[in-house]
Amino acid sequence: MAAASLQVNNLRAFKPLQHHSINSIPKRLSTVSCSAATPTKRYTITLLPGDGIGPEVISVAKNVLQLAASFDGIEFGFKEMPVGGAALDLTGVPLPEDTLSEARNSDAVLLGAIGGYKWDNNEKHLKPETGLLQLREGLKVFANLRPASVLPQLVDASTLKKEVAEGVDLMVVRELTGGIYFGKPRGFGTNDSGDEIGFNTEVYAAYEIDRIAHIAFQTARKRSCRLCSVDKANVLEASMLWRKRVTAIASQYPDVELSHMYVDNAAMQLVRNPKQFDTIVTNNIFGDILSDEASMITGSIGMLPSASIGDSGPGLYEPIHGSAPDIAGMDKANPLATVLSAAMLLKYGLGEEKAAQRIELAVLDTLNRGFRTGDIYSAGNKLVGCKEMGEEVLKSVESKLPAAV
Repeated sequence: MAAASLQVNNLRAFKPLQHHSINSIPKRLSTVSCSAATPTKRYTITLLPGDGIGPEVISVAKNVLQLAASFDGIEFGFKEMPVGGAALDLTGVPLPEDTLSEARNSDAVLLGAIGGYKWDNNEKHLKPETGLLQLREGLKVFANLRPASVLPQLVDASTLKKEVAEGVDLMVVRELTGGIYFGKPRGFGTNDSGDEIGFNTEVYAAYEIDRIAHIAFQTARKRSCRLCSVDKANVLEASMLWRKRVTAIASQYPDVELSHMYVDNAAMQLVRNPKQFDTIVTNNIFGDILSDEASMITGSIGMLPSASIGDSGPGLYEPIHGSAPDIAGMDKANPLATVLSAAMLLKYGLGEEKAAQRIELAVLDTLNRGFRTGDIYSAGNKLVGCKEMGEEVLKSVESKLPAAV
């Protein structure tokens, strides 16, 4: 687990920060300003805008990423490639070989969103979402890190009571390349009665559980040293093995307090008392569901980033929201989840902590100044679109808020 450990050394959740005042805000930035620092480092980033609002939010995140990193002498070489429905329309497959090759050869991959009504009736191998699964498998990114923090500026946007939501700060560590999404046998058939059936297999090998458990324990060490493993060990054999392996590995992390919880109870506890959780580790399907549930505690799925990492090679960074085809091209999308995904790219993928903090601070400052997209809007704030929100974040970056590591 040495390589994975190296990547986890930088794991730190996006936590609420205090307001930083700005004495001088430059006029609206229509382009990224020139850097004051001479470029000393260069990274190659594969951009996968994808479908729906993906191209809009990726455009914003790219500009913020460039500007924030430029102050530290960092340059990027960007290569934009098709994936999902966009790739289907161009090439007939959801993940072209050229796209996967470029992604593998880059330092990190930033994804927008995948899917849309247009392709809903496609056969499974021709669905945009199949391209995303193939991408994760092709990059061998088995650990998905999804922070969910209730920012003080947005606590009133949560669907939970303020006293329940205030102060929530948790990280879901989701196993990403195993379980029922990839298990075999799978498919369609008929049963003994002649009824048509569809079937999937929930299967985990010990090594798959072990490696995600190590990531989770190491992540918990960077936070509050509390790890809750979520399973369904009272019913599912795969979960029984999961609990057995996680419990065994816990002996290597005596400083981390390990607890176990059945997934149905975990879903209930997330809305009853989310502050009881710090770091959660769980399998692919449970993590998919619970992380989306946790996102709504924060007020909007449009605010939450994610990072997917493996033992080696480039990580995959993406907002956890979908492609939102109903608002695509209308300048209504919230780009902040993708912007924060770019911060995770800097922090976890490249080890550029200072530039990552600069983006995080800029997002908080933009919220402090009252700018909101429709999904997080409340009375007394200024409603803006995707582009203007991006411009305001650029202003905050340009103001050079203090970014200490």
